[in-house]
Amino acid sequence: MKNILVTGGAGYIGSHVVKQLGEAKNYNITVIDNLSTGNNDAILYGNLIQEDLSDFDKIEKIFKNNKFDAIIHFAASIVVPESVENPLKYYLNNTINTTNLINLCVKYNVNKFIFSSTAAVYGDAKEIPVKETTETNPINPYGMSKLMSEKVLKDAAIAHDNFKFVILRYFNVAGADVKGRIGQSFPNATHLIKVAAQTVLGQRDHLNIFGDDFDTPDGTGIRDYIHVDDLANAHLIALEYLENNDSDIFNCGYGHGFSVKEVIDVMKKVSGNDFKVVTAPRRAGDSAQLISNNQKILNKMNWTPRYDDLELICKTALDWERKLDLKKEVV
Repeated sequence: MKNILVTGGAGYIGSHVVKQLGEAKNYNITVIDNLSTGNNDAILYGNLIQEDLSDFDKIEKIFKNNKFDAIIHFAASIVVPESVENPLKYYLNNTINTTNLINLCVKYNVNKFIFSSTAAVYGDAKEIPVKETTETNPINPYGMSKLMSEKVLKDAAIAHDNFKFVILRYFNVAGADVKGRIGQSFPNATHLIKVAAQTVLGQRDHLNIFGDDFDTPDGTGIRDYIHVDDLANAHLIALEYLENNDSDIFNCGYGHGFSVKEVIDVMKKVSGNDFKVVTAPRRAGDSAQLISNNQKILNKMNWTPRYDDLELICKTALDWERKLDLKKEVV
């Protein structure tokens, strides 16, 4: 059995990875989460330690008292507009706390590190679809805070021969567990598909399109949407990959994109609800389009997506939102 530490394992993506680690049955799982945006009920396997990564002394005690074989690091602040308004929060939480984790890994001989990064490191990419070799030029503090953490990982791996990492650059993650057990529970989420599902259920009176004047065919931003279970699977494959391979970086997406208007049309179709949509000004830090070139992860890690279907992504997100809505009614 391999001992895996998952930071942010009560959050949206982290909980789906913990679920798959538990189902694999060959991992002992420890989760660290401060539950600020995560949910204890989302942890289907493993043991939760409720702690904040900013408490360096307490985090070090966890490393002292356990022998971890690998760490999968999710815990981070992820809202792009907020990062523009409050950049120091993002550098402190995303970069400083990550650097401390890397330092503890080196100190306590935890030699494998899977890092939750983002396509936001590319900024307004000069080539679409973007490759892992595409120039990184973040246009918001969120993307920069993640890119800085990537740099720390790279330098640590150069300085310490036994330390290896896989950086996974996520594109737009959406959907929920296909069996309906877990999903995106943070109520103030800004992700388009979750917001659309909330609008279907009347939790919001309308959905905002933030900008319809981008240089795209219909004027709205284009993104590469990946189902959360496919993304979670990439983390398990990355753990195995590091057994016999060197450190590397992989894009996590499907290699094609949909505009905001196209996503809205699909959500209207799967829900049967022609909900209200309002055009609003662009948000700070948003790029016109981001689509992955995913050939590297397909070929080098033999990752095989199972849920590359926007209707399925929207349906699982909506089914999960309905489940949350029923829980509220019971309470």
